[in-house]
Amino acid sequence: MRDVRLERLADVLVNYSLEIKKGDIFLISGSELTLPLIREVYKKALLAGAHPYVRIYDEDLSEIFYKFASDDQLKFVSPIAEYEIRKIDARLSILGPKNTKFLTNVDSKKQALHHAATEKLHRIFLNRAAKKELRWCLTQYPTPAAAQDAEMSLEEYEDFVFKAGYVNKRNPIKIWNEIKERQEKIVKLLSSKKKIRIVANDTDLTLSVEGRKWINCHGKENFPDGEIFTGPVENSANGYVSFSFPSFHGGREVRDIYLEFKRGKVIKAKASKGEKFLKSMLSMDKGASRIGEFSFGTNYAIKRYTNNTLFDEKIGGTIHIAVGSGYPETGSRNKSGLHWDMVVDMRKGGEVYADGELIYKNGKFLEDLFEKAS
Repeated sequence: MRDVRLERLADVLVNYSLEIKKGDIFLISGSELTLPLIREVYKKALLAGAHPYVRIYDEDLSEIFYKFASDDQLKFVSPIAEYEIRKIDARLSILGPKNTKFLTNVDSKKQALHHAATEKLHRIFLNRAAKKELRWCLTQYPTPAAAQDAEMSLEEYEDFVFKAGYVNKRNPIKIWNEIKERQEKIVKLLSSKKKIRIVANDTDLTLSVEGRKWINCHGKENFPDGEIFTGPVENSANGYVSFSFPSFHGGREVRDIYLEFKRGKVIKAKASKGEKFLKSMLSMDKGASRIGEFSFGTNYAIKRYTNNTLFDEKIGGTIHIAVGSGYPETGSRNKSGLHWDMVVDMRKGGEVYADGELIYKNGKFLEDLFEKAS
């Protein structure tokens, strides 16, 4: 039986998130497990008059690549991949893992070498996206592996995923437009501020956001969504931060991450699990050890940690920091082959100060300031 929630999700992705239109060259990518959603999206894109094409990826091929590729092969940048990223109008990436830890035992130096080499493609992508020449979105299809990581049954996880995007409701696009309006008030408040200080458990970090733009995320580039982010001034981070949840990057898990910053750069990095991998990623290039993104998670329909960054960085009442490349539309100048989001839970005692004034406590913006920004 066809799940109406899947049809609604495809409708939101094609007609709201990506605004697919007649003539668009539209890349849809996902694993074989995501085919039910791929088919729905493909159909909606055809009805919109676009030119969709599909790429199916396989986790085993990535493992084979990192195990057997030479340094020359790891550093090779495909001209076909470069041509594609310069020509497509829209890209949808659908997460649908069969094994969320499939790269755990590959050589981290090989991963770092390949990430650094393909930074060129990432930069083209970011610059085209910033100029509104390329629309993109990342979403999740419920799979048994993702459900296991979230410690849910597959049915429970499906409910969680669809509720997080409000596609269990009759008109999810209306809801996301309402979220956009509500978050715009917070953006207005933050846009008048120059210095941010984050205080939480084993965390006291200051950042300059002077001259940078705050971005209202309401279901366009991530789905589900719910965050407000910017790119801090590259040399401004000072202090230390402890991340509340395990963090995943490149198919690897790292736990209890602690970073210490001085003049914008990581000067100390620790982890109870995956510390060698963490340090390898932070040293891959000059920008990897600096902050490219600072964000507030604002999706209060997501209440629990699921071992999936797409959802965990959006948890209402959290903040997250990404080391590595920043988004040019924020004004960030940080360039790197790395972009790694890490989450801090602010719901129990966390505070954020802007220009010395308390604006956020226990996972929520203070109501009186929120009203002033309206």
